Amino acid sequence: MDAEGGDRPGARTVAIGPVGVGPVGSRNRETGSLLARGAEALFGDGDLATSRELFEAAYAEAERTGDINGIAVATLGLGGLWVHEHRTLAGGGQLRARLRHALSLVEPASSLALQLRVRLAAETDYRAGDHQAIFASLEEARRSVDPVVRAEALSVAHHCVLGPDHGARRAALAAELTEESFRTGRRSDLLMGQLWQTVDLFLGADPQARRRLAELRDMLAQRDNLAVAFVVGAIEVMLAIRAGRFAEAEEMAGRCAERGAAAGDVDWTGWYGGQLFAIRWYQGRLGELVPMLSELVHSPTLSVVDNSYFAAFAVAAAQAGDRLTASATLATLCQGGLDALPRSSTWLVTMSGIAEAAFLLGDADVAADVYDLLLPFAHLPAMASLGIACFGSVHNSLGISAMITGDLDRAVDHLRAAVRANLALAHWPAVAMSRRRYARALALAGRSSEAARERAGAEEEARALGVTVHEPAATPSGRPLVCVRTGDSWRLEWDERVALVPSSVGMRHLAVLLANPGTEVAAVDLVSGTDAASARMSGQPVLDETAMAEYRERLGRLNADIAEHEARDDEEGAKRCRVEREWVLTELTGATGLAGRARRFPDEAERARISVGKAIRRVLVRVAQADPALGGHLRDTVRMGMFCSYEP
Repeated sequence: MDAEGGDRPGARTVAIGPVGVGPVGSRNRETGSLLARGAEALFGDGDLATSRELFEAAYAEAERTGDINGIAVATLGLGGLWVHEHRTLAGGGQLRARLRHALSLVEPASSLALQLRVRLAAETDYRAGDHQAIFASLEEARRSVDPVVRAEALSVAHHCVLGPDHGARRAALAAELTEESFRTGRRSDLLMGQLWQTVDLFLGADPQARRRLAELRDMLAQRDNLAVAFVVGAIEVMLAIRAGRFAEAEEMAGRCAERGAAAGDVDWTGWYGGQLFAIRWYQGRLGELVPMLSELVHSPTLSVVDNSYFAAFAVAAAQAGDRLTASATLATLCQGGLDALPRSSTWLVTMSGIAEAAFLLGDADVAADVYDLLLPFAHLPAMASLGIACFGSVHNSLGISAMITGDLDRAVDHLRAAVRANLALAHWPAVAMSRRRYARALALAGRSSEAARERAGAEEEARALGVTVHEPAATPSGRPLVCVRTGDSWRLEWDERVALVPSSVGMRHLAVLLANPGTEVAAVDLVSGTDAASARMSGQPVLDETAMAEYRERLGRLNADIAEHEARDDEEGAKRCRVEREWVLTELTGATGLAGRARRFPDEAERARISVGKAIRRVLVRVAQADPALGGHLRDTVRMGMFCSYEP
């Protein structure tokens, strides 16, 4: 920037040249050298870590010598390329205090003072989730004759409106910054303009996004910039995940995190965690990340306006079966009202995560709130930060929210749209997931033939990609779980899910509970069968005569099957039968006494509790093996004890 006249100390300003500092106007050669090297590291190399060290040293030297310009320029340099680089309470507070201090020293009408006001407005607005002050400062900067002031104001203003509400405004800012870069002559301004345009195109699902990314790669090939290259690398990880190349994406994410750490970018931890979450989510392995997420959710490296890790933790806990932790984390997010969460760069993925957690937990109230808030952004992909992770179309979150609230027509429409939008994104894991949930919505709506067709396609896609789609533990339609005896087995039907389970004592107990939802049945009554009232007057058998006869009949069939498998040299088949035979023998041994007579309970109620509990738990394992979602539903809704019940 041009030096401005005036007799007041500090009236002279600095000029930031193409890659370094121009005439700094410093009376101290050491301060000038540190500022020039700091600017070269920051704007030329994108080396945030080195630039901070140099600007910190310059600040100390300028303060020691009373160099006002040096103090101001060093403070601006400590702000870095991005907004909110100083995440801790102390670090952020110190930067804002230094900005105010520098403002009190320099000439108020100078370009340097304007730069300080712009940066202070950006830092304050970002933490508050606001943008009024930064846009007021931007308007002031636009009236400046200094293109550097205008370029820096445009870049930080863009960073303050990364939420989904301001797509068009961001696009205008990025285009204006690119144009301004040809006036400043600074390569860093052109890089930032190109980067912001690339990010905006990805956030808006624009088909030109990859072309712009290729242009950015070409620019970096001519001269690297660590900070910009870190963002480009993170976007490339996101694209690998969208292509379903999970193993490759995980390796890329690790390398990208290393580059981010080397550049001194504070976001490397959060971005790596977000990318790993996306990979594990589509793989159905989120339970592995619960320990990491429980720590990361409270990490001081995360932005104060980033709530995405609370949502991620809730989803991971729900998938891992820890409903209490998932519900508590969801309540933490909702306690001030979902509409109060700041519209930051992670707002869409936060809301999508809340929708997913509500879906898995069957929380219709939260789902209804999420639906209303997300509906205006149905056309967008749920992307984190600067495009570093993508969770598919927002239509998917709207669809599962509508499903939980029972609005099946809307659920079908949104999930059909999600499939189309994810195809357009070339996000193959999201296509498989949204198609599977589309099939579920069709089944709930009674469109069984369409549901079967979509489910078959989704399962084929999921198998090819290694994608696992998790379902909620409770049926959102409210339809009852039907249990029907078919020969030697029981058929369990729940919405579009079907499981066939061999007959057993535990299965008969379960059938009684399923036929009487919400009703407590005494364990002694389950053991006694229909003659419960009279049977209580005497000790009851651990297994009734019918059950023992069934076990003995099954034992005979197993012995015959083993002999047949052995005759055919089918060792695998024989082994399976032997395992089941051992289980049957264990049941009979525990249930019979002298001469093969049924054992009696010495303490009727207590022994009934133990017997029924063991029998039903064995059945629940078998149901889960036949259908994990149905097994999870029964695990969460069947109560065992002195009194048993099915509480859907």
